[in-house]
Parts: sequence; structure tokens; C-alpha cells
Amino acid sequence: MTDLPATNMTMLTEVKAGGSMELYLAPLPMPQPKDHEVLVKVLATPINPSDLGLMVGAADVTSARAIERGGQPGVAMDVSEAGMRFMASRVDQAMPIGNEGCGIVVAAGASDAAQALLGKTVALIGGEIYAEYRCLAAMACMPLPDGTDAEDGASCFVNPLTSLGFTETMKMEGYKGIVHAAAASNLGQMLVKICKADGIPLINIVRSQAQVDLLKSIGAEIVLDSTAENFTVDLVQAIYETEAFLGFDPIGGGKISGQILAAMEAAAVRRMTSYSRYGSDQMKQVYIYGALDVGPTILNRSFGLTWGLGGWLLTPFMAKAGAEIVGKMRARVAAELTTTFKSHYSHRISLAEAVSPATLQAYNAKRTGEKYLIKP
Repeated sequence: MTDLPATNMTMLTEVKAGGSMELYLAPLPMPQPKDHEVLVKVLATPINPSDLGLMVGAADVTSARAIERGGQPGVAMDVSEAGMRFMASRVDQAMPIGNEGCGIVVAAGASDAAQALLGKTVALIGGEIYAEYRCLAAMACMPLPDGTDAEDGASCFVNPLTSLGFTETMKMEGYKGIVHAAAASNLGQMLVKICKADGIPLINIVRSQAQVDLLKSIGAEIVLDSTAENFTVDLVQAIYETEAFLGFDPIGGGKISGQILAAMEAAAVRRMTSYSRYGSDQMKQVYIYGALDVGPTILNRSFGLTWGLGGWLLTPFMAKAGAEIVGKMRARVAAELTTTFKSHYSHRISLAEAVSPATLQAYNAKRTGEKYLIKP
């Protein structure tokens, strides 16, 4: 530990009682690993939508302006009265950010598990990773093969395990195929590759012809443009042919979850041999797993009475799936890190750049094809 700096530059987010939010850097004391812990020098950490939920919350990003706290850069944003009510439980609390990343273990506690990781490149999960160093339990680290690029290891957990979690959910709940909205994302591209390799019918919903072409180029068989005039007809037909009655929606707000359920019902009704006033008896399930649209979820209840709309989150899923399934998922990610689960980044930024107004507004826009990587 003698060669390490005394402080650890860390990104914090704080809602202020006066109606604002600040995102800033602070030199915190360098953590000391306990027996079961390791200290990781963070080399790369992605900005995921789930991170943005904590970083900016309900703040008005268009009001972002540069500030300075303790000689370090930051950004302040206005928060509406409704936003303050939404974030009331975190007022005046400085909260660290960052769900996952990759780095090198530079110090370790006394336990065998911790010592075994010393000097290794590891993927890590557990929050507080938008920092120069992160101290965490050895079991929260996944050793990566020698020579692994930190950029490849940075997104080992959230997107890869989520995409695998979708197919495992399908198996656990007895479905035959999947409908995926906003499917041109990094996660969506991983899901295309998984389903193609595993022979799982996958209906991809995107928002432009360019995104159709992108997914087709990596092997997707069914890609539907939601802006096309015949979208609804094509979606019903695709579900009828594949029996994909399980959907995953990262958008959340708007009509897409309801549209998927309605198309599922229309496809199921076509398979019925007799009329029922209650609609089909085919269970139709859509899970919302993100909030790209924070507006209301709109449902036009035209899908009978046998349906479900719920939330899906990786951590509860892994607890439900159990250690054996999760272990197999993690092993597959490690084995296919530079193929199936390779992430593509459009921008690489420093911690200081991440708290500048212009850069914040750019990555918060969550544009398809743009993914930001912080390299502390």
C-alpha cells in the first residue's frame, strides 16, 4: 500500500435541499482492504442507463452548469418540486456511483481468496466504481484471462448477465421465444448472438431502417421497425410463427409494452379453435427492465385477461435463479468476452470530463449507438 496515493478521486452525486443536484469529484481517503477484500485500480467503467438513474435522477439536465467543490470540478442541475419529492429520501447525501468496471488488483486482504487475485485483471460489480480505486469483497470480482483488455472487461456484468438472464427467464417460465424492444442497443446485440447460437426465436423491435440493417448484419432473423406502416401486422405474424409470448422492454414509458401484449393476444387468438369472451388462455408476459422513457406506461387493454406486466431486475433474478445457473452464466461471459459479449464504445472520457455539462448532456441523451466509457 506504500506506493498508493493517500486519496482516491471519486465521483459523487448529491441532491441539495434547496432544489438542485450536484455531480462532482472528491478526493476521499484511500480504502484499506479487510481480510476478505481486494483493492482494485479501476481502468475502465461504462456509463449504463442504470447508472444514470442515480447520477442525475429527476434533475433537469438541460440546466447543467459547471461548478467547483473543494478545488475539484463538478456540475449542478435544477430539480423541480416533483423531482424533489421523488428523491426526498436522498437529500443532502453524497452518494458514489458506478455499477461495474474492470481493473487490476493492487492490494489484497489476508484471506486465500483475496490473495489469489493480487495482480490479476478482474471485472467487478458492486457500485461506487466511478473512482480511481475500488475496495470490495473478493467474491464480487471475476478474474479475467491473462491479457484481457480492460475495455472488454469493463462491461462483463450488467449487459451480458442481463441478456443471458432473459433467456434463462424464458426457460424457467416455460416460454418458447422472446420479443425485445429497443433491440439495437449493446445489450440487444448480445441477445441476438445468444439466441442465434442457442436456437431461440427472437423478435427484435427497433426504430429505424439503419437499426434493422445493423441487427441483420450480425445475424438477426426477425427485425421490425416500429415506425413502419405495417409494423403491427408484421409483429402479430412474427409472434404467431414463433410463439414468442415473453417480452422485455427497456423503454418503460409510452405504448410499446401495450403494443407487444396486444400483438401477442392477436397471435394467440388466431390459434384458438373456439371463441371466448375472455380472450385467449395463452399467458402473455412483458417485463419492463429500464426507463429510457420516464413517462407513463400506456396500456390499451386489448389483450384479454391472461397477461402480465412486471419489472425485471438482474440482482433479484440471480437470487431466484440460484448459484448453479448464475455460475454457468458467468463462465459463459468469460469464455465469450471478445465475441458474443463484446461491448462497443463510441466515447472514452476521464472522470473530470464526465462531470462537465456538455459531456453530461451528451451521454444522458442515451442515443442508440453511443456508449460512454470512463477511464479514470
